[in-house]
Amino acid sequence: MNPYFVGLLVPIAVSLLLQKRRKVEKKRGVPVDVGGEPGYAIRNHRFERPVETHWEGVNTLAELFEHACKEYLYMPLLGTRKLISREIESSPDGRSFEKLHLGEYEWKCYAEAFKSVCNFSSGLVNLGRQDNESVAIFAETQAEWQIALQACFRQNITVVTIYSSLGEEALCHSLNETEVTTVICGRKELKKLIDIGWQLDTVKRVIYINEEGISAEVSIAQNSTSWSVKSFEEVGKLGAEAPVDANMPLPSDVAVIMYTSGSTGLPKGVMMTHRNVLATLSAVMTIVPELGKKDIYMAYLPLAHILELAAETLMAAVGASIGYGSALTLTDTSSKIKKGTLGDASALRPTLMTAVPAILDRVRDGVRKKVDAKGGVAKKLFDIGYSRRLAAINGSWLGAWGVEKLLWDRLVFTKVRAILGGNIRFVLSGGAPLSGDTQRFINICLGAPIGQGYGLTETCAGGTFSEYDDTSVGRVGAPLPCSYIKVD
Repeated sequence: MNPYFVGLLVPIAVSLLLQKRRKVEKKRGVPVDVGGEPGYAIRNHRFERPVETHWEGVNTLAELFEHACKEYLYMPLLGTRKLISREIESSPDGRSFEKLHLGEYEWKCYAEAFKSVCNFSSGLVNLGRQDNESVAIFAETQAEWQIALQACFRQNITVVTIYSSLGEEALCHSLNETEVTTVICGRKELKKLIDIGWQLDTVKRVIYINEEGISAEVSIAQNSTSWSVKSFEEVGKLGAEAPVDANMPLPSDVAVIMYTSGSTGLPKGVMMTHRNVLATLSAVMTIVPELGKKDIYMAYLPLAHILELAAETLMAAVGASIGYGSALTLTDTSSKIKKGTLGDASALRPTLMTAVPAILDRVRDGVRKKVDAKGGVAKKLFDIGYSRRLAAINGSWLGAWGVEKLLWDRLVFTKVRAILGGNIRFVLSGGAPLSGDTQRFINICLGAPIGQGYGLTETCAGGTFSEYDDTSVGRVGAPLPCSYIKVD
């Protein structure tokens, strides 16, 4: 027999000899009389009433952000990768692809972020914005998005969030329905605004986030519209020169009007109060253990989606660091990453991330393709290691536990975990059902729990959430303790 495989069999045998009796599965509910058939009450039995706030004295998202910035001062909060170069590469079939060469993450600490928020908040007032006028954020996920959001909250401004991918009809509908007067946008979004400018009834001001090549769109907007057009930096500078006192919201005030993607017609705006969103954040604090300043969060999903907005708001509340990226630059082999450049996850090495099934399916398929391409001993080792970890999770006493688990982690799964930076300790999947195959595959390969959540924009994402230590697949967990769910 090959001595290499003999070396593998020894720790497996030791692991089996030392295998302890399988622990009794955690009881996840208490029996209750629900009338007729017996049922279980899960999780909410621990709470006399739905949770509202986890933080004493904090009742709005504006108060929550200020509280965090004062507590975590010089901890890193917002991280952005430096763009070194943008190149066009041609494929053999004649198609062209944009590739990015990105540098390390550069950080704003909590104190710096709070200063930027206060300056931008004052700048919005100095631009002439009146009470009851809403502001739309129409841009890709980035640090400026979060700064603008928090700045609006400090002046009790309702934020209208719009997907950057929306078409002209849906965009026009969203802006007119909410009577938006100020739009904060990026380069491609500014181009869309210019194209429909004649259809926008209430827009007076456009604030653009500086990007490479945006000057052409800015010039067109200034010359062909009646809008006041200023850069993000100009607004911040205006506020720094003429500070304005905060106008903090009440819990019942509307924080966000969030528009859906419009997949079944025109997008619908969902109104969320500060109390609504804060309740979801407080509920999650009861489910995921030890969220805090040691955590690094990978931010790349659209902030115009409640899942990402809630996740980032929670990360800022607990002292974590938020590193920004995109789905197209997430890994070393992502479509917009120049060969030899680290993907966002490799550069950031996050501990937490949210995902949608399409992203996790892509990771799973990428790993399988690499394993199949290597073939030989490498593929055999992966298949054996995976099958033994799967057996262990499914409850078989023959599965890989203890010493043997450590062996397979070292031999096989460390390389797989490096795809997402190597430090992931929890992933939450939402937005659509995640297949059991993908959930289990990622769970085993990353060595970290993958939870599923279910919610609606109308529930501020706070519907159900699987428990941190629940290794089952194909379910989205029990109701969060900020929600009641009625099953007819």
